[in-house]
Amino acid sequence: MQLETSSKQAPIVPWQDGYSTSFVTSQDGTTIGYRQLGHGPGVVLLHGAASSGYNHLQLAEALADTFTVYLADRRGRGLSGPYHVGDNLQTEVDDLEALLRNTGACNIFGVSAGAIICLQAALTLPIIRKAAIYEPPLSVSSSALTTLLPRYESEIAQGKLAAALITGMKAAEMGPPLFNALPRWLLEFAVRMQIKSEDKKGAGGYVPMREIAPTLHYDFQLVTEISNSMENFRALHSEVLLIGGSTSPAYLKASLDALERVLPHATRIELPGVGHAASWNRDRGGQPVPVAQALQQFFA
Repeated sequence: MQLETSSKQAPIVPWQDGYSTSFVTSQDGTTIGYRQLGHGPGVVLLHGAASSGYNHLQLAEALADTFTVYLADRRGRGLSGPYHVGDNLQTEVDDLEALLRNTGACNIFGVSAGAIICLQAALTLPIIRKAAIYEPPLSVSSSALTTLLPRYESEIAQGKLAAALITGMKAAEMGPPLFNALPRWLLEFAVRMQIKSEDKKGAGGYVPMREIAPTLHYDFQLVTEISNSMENFRALHSEVLLIGGSTSPAYLKASLDALERVLPHATRIELPGVGHAASWNRDRGGQPVPVAQALQQFFA
């Protein structure tokens, strides 16, 4: 199947009816909140690290004329309840299953760490018909996990949130080229100032960085859990769309390469001129239009 997309940034008109907010209860009793907008077949959008469902509001608005879109907040963020000791990949699959069963949706779109959850869910939940997967971090450098993650955990334990966020971003190779060119002390200063600004003025609909920082632990845990499990996905029989950005880090492209080799029913596309944050709102560096075009064709 050939999917045609365009990187032109046509205006996204806010959904005229706004969105409603609802909640489901996961298997362990944790509340999972989500925003709902649009009409048509249901699609659940599951965000990745350093974000929440709200980061994908403009993408949802671009889909709302065709689909009923459910923007979930993964546990530990925004509308949803907290993480608990022992939570793991299966816990987050349970959260997604509760939302699917409550809404009747059978199509899912996962980004980054959210894509890992969606892959595992598509492998184990017969309710899922189609899964669109955006750059799951399956091939993170083992040296990054062994050297940077202990530093991240230590900084979180010491309350050094700005430092922990920078360490997490470096481990995931996120951020523009300037990110790696600037001295670490300057990056940490800039993040501290942003955290202070959010403490004073709020973060709008976004989850504040102060609350985001500790959740990176669980995102990296997903990466660790899924490592060495690639062959399991040969048994995934749902139709899968693998999406990547042309400017994304090489290890994310390698992850899609590996999935393309093992998935029995996969289509692969690369969106020109966009990176790992393409699905985010524009004010957070996203380019949601080409992502929406790909999803519209795939889920049609």
